[in-house]
Amino acid sequence: MKNIAIIPARSGSKGLKDKNIKLLNGKPLLYYSINVAIKSKMFDEIMVSTDSQKYADIAMSFGASVPFLRNDLLSNDNASSWDVVKDVILHYKKMGKTFDTATLLQPTSPLRTAEDIKNGYKIMQEKNANLVTGVCEMDHSPLWSNTLPHDNSMENFINPSVVKIPRQEIPTYYRINGALYIIKISHLFSVSDIYSDKSYAHIMPKMHSIDIDDIFDFKLASILMNDSIQNN
Repeated sequence: MKNIAIIPARSGSKGLKDKNIKLLNGKPLLYYSINVAIKSKMFDEIMVSTDSQKYADIAMSFGASVPFLRNDLLSNDNASSWDVVKDVILHYKKMGKTFDTATLLQPTSPLRTAEDIKNGYKIMQEKNANLVTGVCEMDHSPLWSNTLPHDNSMENFINPSVVKIPRQEIPTYYRINGALYIIKISHLFSVSDIYSDKSYAHIMPKMHSIDIDDIFDFKLASILMNDSIQNN
């Protein structure tokens, strides 16, 4: 198979200014996704999709390809990551390059490892999957969660049947962690729901699943990264 890694890194983050190039332990955030993609040795092409020449220059300095900049329509808050992936694939096709799979590596997941990527491709091969998605165990069961009314009343907040379940017997819930998506190109362009057929989970450790959205996440990622370095 011919595989492309796509790292979406638009400028203009509202939650955390210039998040994708903000220095995390001395390196721009997007560096970690580029570096882990290179280390995995799974890709024929590693590209960064960005709307900024500044971001593009940084990405290329770390070994990624940026053969074109993302258009304005795909650089706003309404554009989905899969719209970006499709646009990248179509651009490469015009350039005479085609791929069998695309791996979406969001730069906001700097603690994923090369092994996570390789294991994802192993699942893809073993199950002949159309899609492999990174997931991790949830910190707290959603069975103990609910919305609140305007007066913040806790009446009926928890289903009475749940209260009676011993903590050890509560089923394990998982969430999509955003760190890894591997998809067959043919599947991406042929279905409206990418999770509809032969889609499988790749269960990743919580530590590898940190998703940076705000300054708290950023500081937590820095601490975990330092701890990982010290222990290796």
